[in-house]
Amino acid sequence: MSMSRREFLQVLAAAAASGLALDSKSVLAGNLPSGYYDMPPTGNVSFLHFTDCHAQLLPIWFREPNVNLGVGSMAGNVPHLVGQHFLKHYGIKPGTAEAHAFTYLDFATAAKTYGRVGGFAHLKTLVDMVRASRPGALLLDGGDTWQGSATSLWTNAQDMVDACIQLGVNVMTPHWEATFGADRIMEVVQKDFAKNGVDFVAQNIITNDFGDQVFKPYVMKEMNGVQVAVIGQAFPYTPIANPRYMVPDWSYGIRDDSMQKWVNEARAKGAKVVVVLSHNGMDVDLKMASRVDGIDAIFGGHTHDGVYQPVPVKTPNGGTCLVTNAGSNGKFLGVMDFDVKDGKIRGWKYRLLPVFSNFLPADAKMEALIKKIRAPYEAKLSEVLAVNEADVLYRRGNFNGTWDELICQALMEVKGADAAFSPGVRWGTSILPGEPITYERMMDQMAITYPATTLNEFTGQQIKDIMEDVCDNIFNADPYYQQGGDMVRTGGIQYSVKPNEVIGKRIGDMRIGGKPVDPNKKYKVAGWASVNEGVTGTPIWDVVASYLRDKKVIRNVKLYQPKIIGMANNPGMSV
Repeated sequence: MSMSRREFLQVLAAAAASGLALDSKSVLAGNLPSGYYDMPPTGNVSFLHFTDCHAQLLPIWFREPNVNLGVGSMAGNVPHLVGQHFLKHYGIKPGTAEAHAFTYLDFATAAKTYGRVGGFAHLKTLVDMVRASRPGALLLDGGDTWQGSATSLWTNAQDMVDACIQLGVNVMTPHWEATFGADRIMEVVQKDFAKNGVDFVAQNIITNDFGDQVFKPYVMKEMNGVQVAVIGQAFPYTPIANPRYMVPDWSYGIRDDSMQKWVNEARAKGAKVVVVLSHNGMDVDLKMASRVDGIDAIFGGHTHDGVYQPVPVKTPNGGTCLVTNAGSNGKFLGVMDFDVKDGKIRGWKYRLLPVFSNFLPADAKMEALIKKIRAPYEAKLSEVLAVNEADVLYRRGNFNGTWDELICQALMEVKGADAAFSPGVRWGTSILPGEPITYERMMDQMAITYPATTLNEFTGQQIKDIMEDVCDNIFNADPYYQQGGDMVRTGGIQYSVKPNEVIGKRIGDMRIGGKPVDPNKKYKVAGWASVNEGVTGTPIWDVVASYLRDKKVIRNVKLYQPKIIGMANNPGMSV
């Protein structure tokens, strides 16, 4: 049962008075502004949105990027703003709780000041508080929900399915969910979700044979007498970025034409508000908004961008579509209110609320569920592999993060390689200096269903071709050709990059072991997470765990940043 706003404020005050709002190890110096989570509703139609939680049920640290480059028309535009550029754009004061939530600035110090973020028990409290004053509000789950933690991997995603039902999710669309396989997805949708009233929507997933819809393209709901429609848009390049063999009978894609068809159909059925629950990525959503008529808002995911306020985009017929993205790791809850009168949207209000777990009491039922889920695995999860005496360990950003450096070093040392590739995924929690590296925090970086490590011989030319191909997926000037995550992480490889160039001309000055790469020479390259079927090898977690246990203390993780050419003064970079 949801709590009222008054009850919520009473619980919050009691928690603060009893010390529950304080970090268990240190007294917090920072505080939130009075009434920070007090958000009176505007209008009569409301959507709550979270995305890319990557199976993080407990509060975590998560450092935002200091490199998030925009190219072409996106250069210097939202969401490609970092650090001070982000604060200046939105008028956020440095040193505040929101500056910490939305940027990497002074991360370690600010993290200790404001505490961890996210956690489903704390998110549940916030969801219930916001819903208490918004009858009928829909909670939208943007996907990348079932993957990213050890417990999700070990329970075949059942932990997250149960937690999302408990959270009160109404509508969901997928991406990494596909890596559990088509049969598992259908089992959840047809059993768990159907039984609990969760709609799984994806207009752009069709069968390979006859082009039939695999899932409902959209769902219609009535909210305070207003008909609304939520259309699903799964990550369009799932069979490229992830193993195709896991969803062999399904075809994905962007599919603007069918999106327009479903928008028109929903409008014809009486929808006065039409929104898209998307996992395209922010740049793709911005382009889609400019090409399809009749969408009022896009609630986006995939690129993990914490977008402070929606970006208004003009549609072909002169309307406006509001494009959002709600960050990752359970760190944010987006709240969109529409004021609908006489069948038209007359106004709107949006807030992207950071989930500061130290300032939101844990929901008791969710907390109990999480404890039950974790109980069989606690001993394994809590094993200390090493202690981090280096800087913050993190992954997020266009190029290598310190966690990536650690993974690549482990691959090279354990596999006896000249160089290493690690996938440019955006998920993975952070670790502060002085903290233990537990088995759980390591698994946050590598909990996938295709973890095999490999050791291959590639010529210098093949290495360059691989890097050029991945680079084009990130920096193609047309967002519709951006098919992957961030740049492949490299160990032992130094290079320069020209993001504004075209494929084949971006990567230069390549060196391995400090020596220029010979295009004809063969090099031993370690890697993991191949999307090809039948690949075998030691799981990446065994390789990294062995490395960490051997080192015991991690010091001086040197972050490698390629030489970035042609991006001077780009507000998406602060290094």
